[in-house]
Formats: sequence, structure tokens, C-alpha cells
Amino acid sequence: MTNKKRVFGLLGLCTKAGDICFGTDACIDLITRKKIKLVIVAEDASQRTKKNLDDICKQNDTKIIFFGTIEELSNAIGKNNKAVIGIKNKNFALEIEKIINGGEIIG
Repeated sequence: MTNKKRVFGLLGLCTKAGDICFGTDACIDLITRKKIKLVIVAEDASQRTKKNLDDICKQNDTKIIFFGTIEELSNAIGKNNKAVIGIKNKNFALEIEKIINGGEIIG
């Protein structure tokens, strides 16, 4: 299984567990309240959206990753046209980040 498929599978599990938020406004609100552990922004999101979220994440010391397309992220969570996803669960966030940044770490 490719790393992309594993990430999208984990996003699906996060959705079922209720550990995500999606959409720019909802994510920004939870980022500022320190409820989000990781933000995933689609690579084909608008430059304005990317910069805005990058700045907010830096101000609030929240990790941000640019990954996948809007269509891929939307399909993974079962929604339409979602470019921004926030992960609330620390363990899901760490696992997704680990996969995106190079796969399995043994130990």
C-alpha cells in the first residue's frame, strides 16, 4: 500500500472517530483554541488559503502539512470540496505525520 493510501485510510478512521474538523473557518477557530494537533492543507488549495493557515499555525505552534489534492482529501473524509482538514487526536496526528515524512519508524 502506498503512503498516500495509508494517510487517506487514517483520515477515514479519524472521521469515523470524530477526531477531525474540516473547512478553513472551523479549523482556524479550533487552531486558535489549541484543539488541533495537525493541519493538512491540499496542495492545490489557493495560495491565500495556504499562507493564511501557515501564518495561523505558526502563531499557535500547530504543525501544518501540505499534502494531496482537494479531491483526494475530500474523498478520504467523505465530504465535498474540502481543502483543509484539522486532526484533533494526537496519536492520529503523529501517525499521519510519520507516514508523510518517510514511513515507518521502528522502535
